[in-house]
Amino acid sequence: MINPIYSPAPERYDNGMKFRRCGQSGILLPEISLGLWHNFGDVNTFANSQAMAHYAFDRGITHFDLANNYGPSYGSAEETFGMIMKKSFMPYRDELFISTKAGHDMWPGPYGEWGSRKYLMSSLNQSLKRMNLEYVDIFYSHRYDPDTPLEETLQALVDIVRQGKALYVGISKYPKEAAEFAYKYLEERDVHCLLYQGRYNLFNREPEEEGILQQAKGNGTGFIAFSPLAQGLLTNRYLNGIPEDSRMAKGAFLKKEALTDETLQKIKALNEVAASRGQTLAEMSLAWLLKDDLVTSVIIGASSVAQLADNLKATENTDFSAEELEKIKKIIQK
Repeated sequence: MINPIYSPAPERYDNGMKFRRCGQSGILLPEISLGLWHNFGDVNTFANSQAMAHYAFDRGITHFDLANNYGPSYGSAEETFGMIMKKSFMPYRDELFISTKAGHDMWPGPYGEWGSRKYLMSSLNQSLKRMNLEYVDIFYSHRYDPDTPLEETLQALVDIVRQGKALYVGISKYPKEAAEFAYKYLEERDVHCLLYQGRYNLFNREPEEEGILQQAKGNGTGFIAFSPLAQGLLTNRYLNGIPEDSRMAKGAFLKKEALTDETLQKIKALNEVAASRGQTLAEMSLAWLLKDDLVTSVIIGASSVAQLADNLKATENTDFSAEELEKIKKIIQK
């Protein structure tokens, strides 16, 4: 059976998705972005990956977040996205905001990870081929490299923009001091740092506690949150034990040790607050990140269209009363 040619929903920008300005830039990002870290690799069904990408775009999700080693296996999420580009999205390329990154382990040998110019340049060239793209909208240094001079990493980002291989650049998981250096270095070379990408959720509030959020805002840089549901802990998935098909049961990125009695009590208490708001725990956890203008967008993962649909409901209510915020604060600080 031949797949019919994809035609996106005409009402894709009228479905309720809100857009936020990304720092001091011309870019608007959807409040919810789709991350392809899991469920888009070559171990997954292409039809399901494609269905999720279509559903996302039909609902106003214009931003797709990738990295060189997303999969599994490494590179395969980009290959999957490249096939979706070819089969579906190519006519709509100018409506999409596509990111990729380099910094973590990708190939063997001394030039296959971290922050050298050689690695960043080689990796992006490979990523563009896999994704069937001439350029990405944003390219990130995926992690701070303590051994490579930061000037080398940042100059590679500058040159990548000047070569037209990325329109914007960003940094991910950088310590505050290195981030400050990066913002200034890039700005002095007329390449504004568009986004800081960091892990941020109800259980991990480092960007807030360490001043990363405020620093990004002060530098006119947007902040985009990944792991907003703490790998699934902040959902109803583990309220009654560990399901056999869950990420925790498989033990890959979320270990059983993470679900202590104390954490479970917090999850249950947060779930009650969510219910009183008429939301699921996942919806409330996402909404909480979007409660003010310090977060530009939240990257969600999904394993099905149904899960994606559920998470999108979070944008319907991102207002919290002072009482609700206090209640949530007390629960997570216990």
